[in-house]
Amino acid sequence: MPKPHGGKLIDRYVKKEALDKDITTFEIDTNLAEDVLNIANGVFSPLEGFLCKNDLESCVAHMRLIDDIPWTIPILLDFDKSEIKDVKEGDTIFLTNKETGLRATIDIEDIYTFDKKRLAKEVYTTTDVSHPGVALIFNTKSHFVGGKISVLENKTREFDEYNLSPKETRVLFKEKGWEKVVAFQTRNPPHIGHEYVQKAALTIVDGLFINPIIGKKKSGDFRDNVILKSYEALIKNYYPKERAVMSILRTSMKYGGPREAIHHSIMRKNFGCTHFIVGRDHAGVGNYYGPYDAHEIFKEFPDLDIEPIFFRSFSRCKKCGSVVNDKICPHGQEYQINFSGKKIRELLNEGKIPPEDMMRKEVSETILKFNNPFVK
Repeated sequence: MPKPHGGKLIDRYVKKEALDKDITTFEIDTNLAEDVLNIANGVFSPLEGFLCKNDLESCVAHMRLIDDIPWTIPILLDFDKSEIKDVKEGDTIFLTNKETGLRATIDIEDIYTFDKKRLAKEVYTTTDVSHPGVALIFNTKSHFVGGKISVLENKTREFDEYNLSPKETRVLFKEKGWEKVVAFQTRNPPHIGHEYVQKAALTIVDGLFINPIIGKKKSGDFRDNVILKSYEALIKNYYPKERAVMSILRTSMKYGGPREAIHHSIMRKNFGCTHFIVGRDHAGVGNYYGPYDAHEIFKEFPDLDIEPIFFRSFSRCKKCGSVVNDKICPHGQEYQINFSGKKIRELLNEGKIPPEDMMRKEVSETILKFNNPFVK
């Protein structure tokens, strides 16, 4: 099992304590609250708080923190100048969020501004606001606040029964005797192509860690409970017992392509995984990245200490009679049936079960038990 990123699993939870009644309090949005919680429970190790300017500069320019630890996606806390006019470096402020029940503090080390156009260009390779990550940066407030956070409290939430912290998964993997663990990230119910990728990776390791991203979805996406129940059906019926576990990850997608592939790997390394599945156009959106840019970037990080398993395109070959990829199948496109998420959605939306060479019947039936499996 690899050491946590940076050598130490961060824990920024503290016992509840009385706060100065005059402490400045800010209600932050849920995405920021999730960042706070991911810092506190070690998902974002080695971060102990939001980036200060020197670390942000190094992350943007070199994809590393100032101590040379790989870090590719900035984790930032933003405020308008008017909001923090009475706050200075050295102060402690209180952060709250109603949805998560967050109660946390941040010890302010740095208050600064940064060129948003440069930030967007370096991280996302574009300044086009049609890119959701770029839009997110341009919509940030005028100033950033860096410093260590401490979490006093957060509430029990839906899907917590699926939620394991890095500390817990590391214990679980050890109890199962898994020395090598491959992580698979997903935002959709599994089709046959996903199962092929997972099982192909599982042949060279001891266990599979299925790690769905849970959180805000756009219209037409599958609902979180649908994704979780469909994976339960797949694991129950088609995976050997003691070879696969599932736990959610509450974080927002940035659609950062290659940089985000590294970020996703780092998070899974913190969970205790030794391998991470990287697909075609991983974390991509539109045509902003090449289909295999997220594969190539790993050459720049020989010290990452988690091994990527690259998958190119895969399909069902009518001549081979199985799921294949372009490295193992010699047959032309006329024999290939591509897995179409759009087609699967259309069939399910009509209440129809997709063909079993596209999706397992048990998975389809689980999805169709929901009156409305899609986000409106």
